[in-house]
Amino acid sequence: MEIETFTQSFSAYFNAKPQFIARAPGRVNLIGEHTDYNDGFVLPMAIDREVWIALAPRTDSIVRIRSLDLQVDAAFDLHSFAKGEGWIEYVKGVAYELQKEGCALRGFDATMTGDVPRGAGLSSSAAVELAAARAFAAVSGFPWDAAKMARISQKAENEWVGVNCGIMDQMASAASQKGYALFLDCRTLEIQHAPLPEKISVVILDTSTRRGLVDSAYNERRSQCEEAAHWFGVKALRDVGMEALKKGEGKLGKNIMKRARHIVTENMRVLEAVQAMKAGDVKRLGELFNASHASLRDDFEVTNKALNQIVECAQEQSSCYGARMTGAGFGGCAVALVEEQKVDEFVNAVSAAYKKKSDLEASVYVCKPNAGADVIM
Repeated sequence: MEIETFTQSFSAYFNAKPQFIARAPGRVNLIGEHTDYNDGFVLPMAIDREVWIALAPRTDSIVRIRSLDLQVDAAFDLHSFAKGEGWIEYVKGVAYELQKEGCALRGFDATMTGDVPRGAGLSSSAAVELAAARAFAAVSGFPWDAAKMARISQKAENEWVGVNCGIMDQMASAASQKGYALFLDCRTLEIQHAPLPEKISVVILDTSTRRGLVDSAYNERRSQCEEAAHWFGVKALRDVGMEALKKGEGKLGKNIMKRARHIVTENMRVLEAVQAMKAGDVKRLGELFNASHASLRDDFEVTNKALNQIVECAQEQSSCYGARMTGAGFGGCAVALVEEQKVDEFVNAVSAAYKKKSDLEASVYVCKPNAGADVIM
């Protein structure tokens, strides 16, 4: 997004200049799938696809936003909240939770735009939430605390919007550093910045299938994990190691055992992935990606035909170190680690192979690790 073009759009609409521009990125999860609600480890990366908000303060308590992408306006009053529908609820929910936390908010006029693909599992909603939190912080003058703002944004999505997400998306959008993935302990919210190996591109492969079953299946997987944790006598599957896991063989139900095995091994893969990144060992990192996909396909059973096909197409390319589904599953995206010099060749080959196998067109995004939410004007 060109800042000049964006400020001109604001000026054309509100006949004034914006005082601030806030931005926040979407994210892709490199490895650590379904581990977040098991108090485990995840390794997301903020991507160079973002949501932008240009704003100017008002003298009253009205928040008025023009979505440039949808060409619609929405507004609400900070003194009287009522739940509605649509994209504005993410902003409204953040405002509501900020005020509950004691932040004194000012109204503003704003324009909003973004290039995070919607519905692809790249956290366009978290990007909106964190951009909104950044906008409120800038105009209202309260200090920015990335972890606190991530928690507030998650609460907005859980309690206001009604989507039962973990903390990973908001932490990745709030706290990432440019050039690094974000290693997050979902129990303690401690973070480390893990460097992406040099000369590597992260390629997101959108299957063009959408996650139809995800709500019911997500809730089912969640309760299966809780059942397993209860059987092992621990707070969450994060507390089960490989030795303890073996005790469940033949005693836990077959599906419950498979779900537990995915979580236990996936947590181990995340920890090893961080070490591989620090060592610059991209070969091992790719192997961990491949093993993660196999576990999600066979043990957690959250892939679909299209995800398996696009991952196979990626893994067949000599320039690809590893590939796996990313996100909740049953459609959406896969992520691949690819030699930077051969990325165009990879994109063309996978797009053609996937089209031949599935008769579907893939959308492909070559991404760089981005910085978390900030104010750029």
